[in-house]
Amino acid sequence: MSRPFRFGVSLVVSAPADEWSAKCRRAEELGYDVILVPDHLGMVAPFPALVAAARATERPRLGTFVLNAGLWNPALLAREVATTDALTGGRLELGLGTGYVREEHDKAGLPFGSAGERVDHLRHTIEELERLLGDPEHLPRPAQRPGVPLLIGANGDRMLELTARHAAIAAFTGGRTLQRTGRLAPITAEELDERVARYRELAAGRTEPAELNLLIQMVDVTEDREAAVRPFLERVPHLTPGQVLDLPIFLTGTVERIAAQLRAQRERYGFTYLTVLEPYMEAFAPVMRALRED
Repeated sequence: MSRPFRFGVSLVVSAPADEWSAKCRRAEELGYDVILVPDHLGMVAPFPALVAAARATERPRLGTFVLNAGLWNPALLAREVATTDALTGGRLELGLGTGYVREEHDKAGLPFGSAGERVDHLRHTIEELERLLGDPEHLPRPAQRPGVPLLIGANGDRMLELTARHAAIAAFTGGRTLQRTGRLAPITAEELDERVARYRELAAGRTEPAELNLLIQMVDVTEDREAAVRPFLERVPHLTPGQVLDLPIFLTGTVERIAAQLRAQRERYGFTYLTVLEPYMEAFAPVMRALRED
């Protein structure tokens, strides 16, 4: 049996306290299961933003999506995670990744390193968090036992190995980092097939399967799918319009068509936890309702 769908929204726009609380309440009213925040300079600081979201809401889980491990010291991060989990009543889900924006490391005065070094640091961070937060004597203590659920955002082989070994939630971006610019470029549906299959190979020995997450990059409820993707074609010159329409991270069409696409992707890949970006929070709400009627 497939897992039921779960839906998250990543709030990327900072706002004064009243506005922040209002949009968190709106996400809850629309039916989102998880309120998420990213970890980028120029955006909200993740942990205080999640504590504020908890004060404004009752039901949604609260998550980092995802923390840039290179910006964090593991011991200090353990303190933040435990405190935030306690202050949110055990609603925290911890998302971790390597980070991919060199400029942010430069501004913070922190080394960026090679891709391999960033993976090594993430591995060290995860192992230290498990050690520290698994210690019953650690203070402060998280509210959740046996611990805060871990999400890892990954596509590469070493990252997928980490995800298979440690994460309760395996998050796929549907993109790859371009070495020259550091920007993300989408991968095709067939390439995503291969990445998910590789993850399943690595996770074959797990006692409990992970939840699979996909970050959706665009939602456009429309009758004209071709017009919806036209503005994106110049960003992905290596893809045809038909391939762009087939990208799992682009949802275009009527509510019924998008819902059918996501059901098909659940069967094809196993994605049951879907995250949309804040600009599409309202547009995606009717799709959530349609999927929950299944």
